[in-house]
Amino acid sequence: MRIGIIGAGISGLALGAALHRSGMDVQIYEEHPQIRSGGAGITLAPNGLAALDALGIGADFRALQQQQTPLQGGIRSPRGDWLTRISPEITGASLALDRATLHALLLAGIPGSRVRTSAGAVGVDKQSGTVSFADGTEERFDVVVGADGIRSAVRASCFDDPGMAYADYNAWRAIAEGVSLDAGFETWGARARFGAVPLHDGHTYWFAVTSGPAAQPGTQALHELHATFKQWHDPIPALLRAIPEASIQYLPIHELAKPLPSYHNEKVVLIGDAAHAMTPNLGQGACQGLEDAAVLARLLRAGSTDFSAYDAHRRRRSQQIARQSRLIGRALHTGGDRVAAARNWMLKHVPDAVTSRQVQAVTAWEVPEV
Repeated sequence: MRIGIIGAGISGLALGAALHRSGMDVQIYEEHPQIRSGGAGITLAPNGLAALDALGIGADFRALQQQQTPLQGGIRSPRGDWLTRISPEITGASLALDRATLHALLLAGIPGSRVRTSAGAVGVDKQSGTVSFADGTEERFDVVVGADGIRSAVRASCFDDPGMAYADYNAWRAIAEGVSLDAGFETWGARARFGAVPLHDGHTYWFAVTSGPAAQPGTQALHELHATFKQWHDPIPALLRAIPEASIQYLPIHELAKPLPSYHNEKVVLIGDAAHAMTPNLGQGACQGLEDAAVLARLLRAGSTDFSAYDAHRRRRSQQIARQSRLIGRALHTGGDRVAAARNWMLKHVPDAVTSRQVQAVTAWEVPEV
Protein backbone atom coordinates (compact mmCIF):
# COMPACT_ATOMS: atom_id res chain seq x y z
CA MET A 1 0.00 0.00 0.00
CA ARG A 2 1.48 3.34 -1.08
CA ILE A 3 0.42 6.29 1.08
CA GLY A 4 0.90 9.97 0.26
CA ILE A 5 0.57 12.53 3.05
CA ILE A 6 -0.01 16.08 1.82
CA GLY A 7 1.21 18.51 4.46
CA ALA A 8 4.04 18.33 7.00
CA GLY A 9 2.30 19.87 9.97
CA ILE A 10 1.85 18.17 13.31
CA SER A 11 -0.72 15.56 12.31
CA GLY A 12 0.93 14.80 8.95
CA LEU A 13 4.38 14.30 10.49
CA ALA A 14 2.99 12.22 13.35
CA LEU A 15 1.14 9.93 10.96
CA GLY A 16 4.16 9.70 8.65
CA ALA A 17 6.51 8.84 11.52
CA ALA A 18 4.17 6.14 12.79
CA LEU A 19 3.60 4.54 9.39
CA HIS A 20 7.32 4.59 8.55
CA ARG A 21 8.04 3.01 11.93
CA SER A 22 5.65 0.22 10.93
CA GLY A 23 7.51 -0.35 7.67
CA MET A 24 4.84 1.09 5.41
CA ASP A 25 5.48 2.89 2.11
CA VAL A 26 4.76 6.50 2.98
CA GLN A 27 5.82 9.81 1.44
CA ILE A 28 5.20 13.28 2.89
CA TYR A 29 4.86 16.42 0.77
CA GLU A 30 5.21 19.98 2.05
CA GLU A 31 4.51 23.07 -0.05
CA HIS A 32 7.09 25.30 1.66
CA PRO A 33 10.86 25.09 1.06
CA GLN A 34 11.35 24.21 4.72
CA ILE A 35 9.16 22.52 7.28
CA ARG A 36 7.92 25.43 9.35
CA SER A 37 7.24 25.08 13.06
CA GLY A 38 6.28 28.65 13.92
CA GLY A 39 7.64 30.59 16.86
CA ALA A 40 5.04 29.78 19.48
CA GLY A 41 4.44 27.21 22.16
CA ILE A 42 1.89 24.47 22.52
CA THR A 43 0.43 22.37 25.31
CA LEU A 44 -0.15 18.70 24.60
CA ALA A 45 -3.00 17.66 26.85
CA PRO A 46 -3.30 14.06 28.13
CA ASN A 47 -5.24 13.00 25.01
CA GLY A 48 -2.51 14.36 22.72
CA LEU A 49 0.16 12.43 24.58
CA ALA A 50 -2.03 9.32 24.58
CA ALA A 51 -2.33 9.64 20.79
CA LEU A 52 1.46 9.88 20.43
CA ASP A 53 1.79 6.74 22.57
CA ALA A 54 -0.73 4.92 20.37
CA LEU A 55 1.26 6.00 17.31
CA GLY A 56 4.34 4.39 18.85
CA ILE A 57 6.28 7.68 18.95
CA GLY A 58 5.48 8.98 22.42
CA ALA A 59 8.63 7.99 24.33
CA ASP A 60 10.61 11.19 23.70
CA PHE A 61 7.61 13.32 24.59
CA ARG A 62 7.06 11.38 27.81
CA ALA A 63 10.75 11.91 28.67
CA LEU A 64 10.30 15.68 28.35
CA GLN A 65 7.14 15.49 30.42
CA GLN A 66 9.03 13.74 33.22
CA GLN A 67 11.72 16.45 33.17
CA GLN A 68 9.38 19.43 33.37
CA THR A 69 8.12 20.91 36.61
CA PRO A 70 4.58 19.55 37.06
CA LEU A 71 2.20 22.00 35.43
CA GLN A 72 -0.42 23.85 37.43
CA GLY A 73 -2.94 26.29 36.10
CA GLY A 74 -6.34 27.90 36.00
CA ILE A 75 -8.30 31.01 35.07
CA ARG A 76 -7.80 34.47 36.58
CA SER A 77 -9.35 37.93 36.49
CA PRO A 78 -7.42 40.95 35.19
CA ARG A 79 -6.69 41.91 38.83
CA GLY A 80 -5.08 38.51 39.37
CA ASP A 81 -7.77 36.75 41.39
CA TRP A 82 -8.01 33.03 40.72
CA LEU A 83 -11.46 32.24 39.36
CA THR A 84 -10.89 28.50 39.06
CA ARG A 85 -8.00 26.07 39.17
CA ILE A 86 -7.70 23.01 36.94
CA SER A 87 -6.97 19.71 38.68
CA PRO A 88 -3.23 18.86 38.84
CA GLU A 89 -4.20 15.39 37.61
CA ILE A 90 -4.94 17.04 34.25
CA THR A 91 -2.31 19.78 34.12
CA GLY A 92 0.40 17.51 35.50
CA ALA A 93 -0.32 14.93 32.81
CA SER A 94 0.24 17.51 30.04
CA LEU A 95 3.40 18.69 28.28
CA ALA A 96 4.12 22.32 27.36
CA LEU A 97 6.82 22.81 24.74
CA ASP A 98 7.76 25.06 21.85
CA ARG A 99 6.62 24.04 18.40
CA ALA A 100 10.19 23.84 17.07
CA THR A 101 10.94 21.07 19.57
CA LEU A 102 7.68 19.32 18.73
CA HIS A 103 8.45 19.31 15.01
CA ALA A 104 12.04 18.22 15.59
CA LEU A 105 10.92 15.21 17.64
CA LEU A 106 8.42 14.20 14.96
CA LEU A 107 10.95 14.61 12.16
CA ALA A 108 13.55 12.57 14.04
CA GLY A 109 11.57 9.44 13.21
CA ILE A 110 11.31 10.13 9.47
CA PRO A 111 14.19 9.73 6.98
CA GLY A 112 14.84 12.82 4.89
CA SER A 113 14.13 10.84 1.73
CA ARG A 114 10.53 10.42 2.92
CA VAL A 115 9.86 14.17 3.07
CA ARG A 116 9.71 16.30 -0.07
CA THR A 117 9.60 20.08 0.36
CA SER A 118 8.63 22.76 -2.17
CA ALA A 119 5.93 20.32 -3.26
CA GLY A 120 2.60 22.08 -3.12
CA ALA A 121 -0.37 19.96 -4.12
CA VAL A 122 -2.77 21.71 -6.47
CA GLY A 123 -5.22 18.91 -7.16
CA VAL A 124 -6.17 15.34 -6.26
CA ASP A 125 -8.14 12.76 -8.23
CA LYS A 126 -10.13 10.95 -5.55
CA GLN A 127 -10.79 7.88 -7.71
CA SER A 128 -7.25 7.14 -8.88
CA GLY A 129 -5.38 8.67 -5.93
CA THR A 130 -3.32 10.84 -8.31
CA VAL A 131 -1.91 14.03 -6.79
CA SER A 132 -0.91 16.92 -9.07
CA PHE A 133 1.80 19.26 -7.79
CA ALA A 134 2.55 22.90 -8.59
CA ASP A 135 5.73 21.97 -10.51
CA GLY A 136 3.71 19.91 -12.99
CA THR A 137 4.61 16.48 -11.61
CA GLU A 138 2.12 13.83 -10.55
CA GLU A 139 2.23 10.95 -8.09
CA ARG A 140 -0.25 8.13 -7.64
CA PHE A 141 -1.11 6.57 -4.29
CA ASP A 142 -3.39 3.91 -2.89
CA VAL A 143 -4.29 6.37 -0.11
CA VAL A 144 -4.02 10.16 -0.11
CA VAL A 145 -4.07 11.83 3.31
CA GLY A 146 -4.94 15.51 3.33
CA ALA A 147 -3.00 17.00 6.25
CA ASP A 148 -2.52 20.39 4.62
CA GLY A 149 -4.27 22.62 7.11
CA ILE A 150 -7.18 25.00 7.13
CA ARG A 151 -6.51 26.11 3.54
CA SER A 152 -6.34 22.50 2.38
CA ALA A 153 -5.92 21.97 -1.35
CA VAL A 154 -6.91 18.33 -0.84
CA ARG A 155 -10.19 19.33 0.79
CA ALA A 156 -10.87 21.84 -1.99
CA SER A 157 -10.25 19.17 -4.65
CA CYS A 158 -12.23 16.27 -3.23
CA PHE A 159 -14.87 17.64 -0.87
CA ASP A 160 -17.61 20.25 -0.78
CA ASP A 161 -15.24 22.74 0.78
CA PRO A 162 -16.95 25.20 3.16
CA GLY A 163 -13.85 27.39 3.33
CA MET A 164 -12.90 29.18 6.51
CA ALA A 165 -14.57 31.79 8.69
CA TYR A 166 -13.07 34.56 10.79
CA ALA A 167 -13.85 34.13 14.50
CA ASP A 168 -13.96 37.92 15.14
CA TYR A 169 -10.80 38.04 17.25
CA ASN A 170 -7.03 38.21 16.70
CA ALA A 171 -4.15 36.76 18.71
CA TRP A 172 -0.60 37.75 19.55
CA ARG A 173 1.80 34.91 20.40
CA ALA A 174 5.39 34.80 21.62
CA ILE A 175 7.92 32.89 23.69
CA ALA A 176 9.69 34.86 26.42
CA GLU A 177 12.66 34.12 28.63
CA GLY A 178 13.70 35.58 31.96
CA VAL A 179 10.20 35.61 33.48
CA SER A 180 9.51 32.58 35.65
CA LEU A 181 6.02 31.28 36.35
CA ASP A 182 4.93 29.03 39.19
CA ALA A 183 1.68 28.23 37.33
CA GLY A 184 0.12 28.67 33.94
CA PHE A 185 -2.97 30.83 33.64
CA GLU A 186 -5.54 32.31 31.29
CA THR A 187 -6.93 35.69 32.32
CA TRP A 188 -10.39 36.72 31.19
CA GLY A 189 -11.31 40.38 30.69
CA ALA A 190 -13.92 42.17 28.60
CA ARG A 191 -13.52 40.99 25.00
CA ALA A 192 -9.86 40.36 25.78
CA ARG A 193 -7.80 37.62 27.42
CA PHE A 194 -4.19 36.76 28.12
CA GLY A 195 -2.64 33.36 28.74
CA ALA A 196 0.80 32.11 29.74
CA VAL A 197 2.31 28.71 30.39
CA PRO A 198 5.82 27.68 31.50
CA LEU A 199 7.51 25.47 28.91
CA HIS A 200 9.60 22.39 29.63
CA ASP A 201 12.86 24.29 28.98
CA GLY A 202 12.21 27.22 31.32
CA HIS A 203 10.88 29.63 28.71
CA THR A 204 7.33 30.98 28.87
CA TYR A 205 4.81 30.84 26.06
CA TRP A 206 2.21 33.60 26.13
CA PHE A 207 -0.72 34.64 23.99
CA ALA A 208 -3.09 37.59 24.01
CA VAL A 209 -6.48 37.85 22.29
CA THR A 210 -8.76 40.80 21.54
CA SER A 211 -11.92 41.28 19.52
CA GLY A 212 -11.80 43.36 16.36
CA PRO A 213 -11.48 43.35 12.58
CA ALA A 214 -9.24 40.65 11.12
CA ALA A 215 -5.52 41.38 11.41
CA GLN A 216 -3.88 42.22 8.11
CA PRO A 217 -0.66 40.50 6.96
CA GLY A 218 2.48 42.30 8.05
CA THR A 219 0.82 44.17 10.93
CA GLN A 220 1.46 43.73 14.67
CA ALA A 221 -0.89 46.23 16.37
CA LEU A 222 1.58 46.50 19.26
CA HIS A 223 0.03 49.72 20.56
CA GLU A 224 -3.28 47.88 21.02
CA LEU A 225 -1.49 44.98 22.71
CA HIS A 226 0.21 47.17 25.30
CA ALA A 227 -2.75 49.49 25.79
CA THR A 228 -5.06 46.56 26.49
CA PHE A 229 -2.89 44.53 28.87
CA LYS A 230 -0.37 46.88 30.51
CA GLN A 231 -2.58 47.33 33.61
CA TRP A 232 -3.41 43.64 34.03
CA HIS A 233 -1.95 41.56 36.84
CA ASP A 234 1.69 40.49 37.11
CA PRO A 235 3.54 38.94 35.36
CA ILE A 236 1.66 40.08 32.23
CA PRO A 237 3.43 43.48 31.88
CA ALA A 238 6.81 41.79 32.46
CA LEU A 239 6.07 39.19 29.79
CA LEU A 240 5.22 41.91 27.30
CA ARG A 241 8.55 43.62 28.01
CA ALA A 242 10.61 40.41 27.95
CA ILE A 243 10.68 39.80 24.21
CA PRO A 244 11.80 41.81 21.17
CA GLU A 245 8.74 43.24 19.49
CA ALA A 246 9.81 41.79 16.14
CA SER A 247 9.41 38.29 17.61
CA ILE A 248 5.73 38.75 18.42
CA GLN A 249 3.35 37.04 16.01
CA TYR A 250 -0.05 38.60 15.26
CA LEU A 251 -2.70 36.74 13.34
CA PRO A 252 -6.46 36.48 12.87
CA ILE A 253 -8.19 33.41 14.26
CA HIS A 254 -10.08 31.33 11.70
CA GLU A 255 -11.97 28.05 11.76
CA LEU A 256 -13.71 25.85 9.23
CA ALA A 257 -16.85 27.72 8.13
CA LYS A 258 -19.07 24.69 8.77
CA PRO A 259 -18.55 21.00 9.67
CA LEU A 260 -17.85 18.53 6.91
CA PRO A 261 -20.38 15.72 6.40
CA SER A 262 -17.53 13.24 5.95
CA TYR A 263 -13.75 13.11 6.41
CA HIS A 264 -13.20 10.68 3.52
CA ASN A 265 -14.02 10.39 -0.16
CA GLU A 266 -12.93 7.25 -2.03
CA LYS A 267 -9.09 7.11 -1.77
CA VAL A 268 -8.80 10.42 0.06
CA VAL A 269 -9.01 11.03 3.81
CA LEU A 270 -8.56 14.22 5.82
CA ILE A 271 -6.85 14.72 9.18
CA GLY A 272 -6.09 17.67 11.45
CA ASP A 273 -7.05 21.20 10.44
CA ALA A 274 -7.85 20.03 6.92
CA ALA A 275 -10.73 18.08 8.46
CA HIS A 276 -11.83 20.21 11.40
CA ALA A 277 -9.87 23.45 11.84
CA MET A 278 -11.06 24.93 15.13
CA THR A 279 -10.51 27.97 17.32
CA PRO A 280 -7.80 27.54 19.98
CA ASN A 281 -10.04 28.18 22.99
CA LEU A 282 -9.80 24.61 24.31
CA GLY A 283 -6.18 24.11 23.25
CA GLN A 284 -7.30 21.07 21.28
CA GLY A 285 -6.40 21.74 17.64
CA ALA A 286 -3.15 19.77 17.61
CA CYS A 287 -4.44 17.15 20.04
CA GLN A 288 -7.42 16.38 17.83
CA GLY A 289 -5.10 16.09 14.82
CA LEU A 290 -2.96 13.62 16.76
CA GLU A 291 -6.06 11.61 17.66
CA ASP A 292 -6.93 11.54 13.94
CA ALA A 293 -3.45 10.26 13.12
CA ALA A 294 -3.61 7.55 15.79
CA VAL A 295 -6.96 6.19 14.60
CA LEU A 296 -6.01 6.34 10.92
CA ALA A 297 -2.63 4.71 11.59
CA ARG A 298 -4.31 1.82 13.39
CA LEU A 299 -6.61 1.31 10.42
CA LEU A 300 -3.84 1.46 7.81
CA ARG A 301 -1.51 -0.79 9.81
CA ALA A 302 -4.27 -3.39 9.73
CA GLY A 303 -4.27 -3.15 5.94
CA SER A 304 -7.73 -1.59 5.81
CA THR A 305 -8.92 1.33 3.71
CA ASP A 306 -12.45 1.25 5.11
CA PHE A 307 -12.40 4.93 6.01
CA SER A 308 -15.99 4.84 7.20
CA ALA A 309 -14.59 3.35 10.42
CA TYR A 310 -12.20 6.30 10.74
CA ASP A 311 -15.09 8.69 10.10
CA ALA A 312 -17.25 6.99 12.71
CA HIS A 313 -14.59 7.34 15.40
CA ARG A 314 -13.33 10.81 14.58
CA ARG A 315 -15.93 13.07 13.05
CA ARG A 316 -18.42 13.36 15.91
CA ARG A 317 -15.83 13.86 18.64
CA SER A 318 -13.68 16.37 16.76
CA GLN A 319 -16.66 18.39 15.56
CA GLN A 320 -18.19 18.44 19.03
CA ILE A 321 -14.93 19.81 20.47
CA ALA A 322 -14.73 22.39 17.67
CA ARG A 323 -18.25 23.51 18.54
CA GLN A 324 -17.44 23.77 22.24
CA SER A 325 -14.37 25.84 21.44
CA ARG A 326 -16.40 28.14 19.19
CA LEU A 327 -19.02 28.71 21.91
CA ILE A 328 -16.36 29.52 24.50
CA GLY A 329 -14.87 32.09 22.16
CA ARG A 330 -18.25 33.71 21.61
CA ALA A 331 -18.91 33.86 25.36
CA LEU A 332 -15.54 35.46 26.04
CA HIS A 333 -15.82 38.03 23.26
CA THR A 334 -19.42 39.15 23.78
CA GLY A 335 -20.50 42.15 25.85
CA GLY A 336 -18.59 44.76 27.79
CA ASP A 337 -17.29 45.23 31.33
CA ARG A 338 -20.54 44.35 33.09
CA VAL A 339 -21.00 41.14 31.15
CA ALA A 340 -17.37 40.15 31.80
CA ALA A 341 -17.70 40.90 35.52
CA ALA A 342 -20.86 38.79 35.78
CA ARG A 343 -19.26 35.94 33.83
CA ASN A 344 -16.17 35.94 36.05
CA TRP A 345 -18.30 36.11 39.21
CA MET A 346 -20.24 33.06 38.11
CA LEU A 347 -17.08 31.15 37.21
CA LYS A 348 -15.56 31.91 40.63
CA HIS A 349 -18.59 30.34 42.31
CA VAL A 350 -18.47 27.14 40.25
CA PRO A 351 -16.60 24.43 42.23
CA ASP A 352 -13.17 23.65 40.78
CA ALA A 353 -14.16 19.98 40.61
CA VAL A 354 -16.96 20.82 38.17
CA THR A 355 -14.62 22.76 35.90
CA SER A 356 -12.04 19.97 36.03
CA ARG A 357 -14.65 17.37 35.09
CA GLN A 358 -15.57 19.46 32.04
CA VAL A 359 -11.90 19.65 31.01
CA GLN A 360 -11.41 15.94 31.62
CA ALA A 361 -14.36 15.12 29.36
CA VAL A 362 -12.28 16.59 26.52
CA THR A 363 -8.79 15.43 27.49
CA ALA A 364 -9.51 11.84 28.59
CA TRP A 365 -9.15 9.65 25.49
CA GLU A 366 -7.89 6.23 24.44
CA VAL A 367 -7.36 5.03 20.90
CA PRO A 368 -10.38 2.92 19.91
CA GLU A 369 -10.40 -0.49 18.31
CA VAL A 370 -11.13 -0.17 14.59
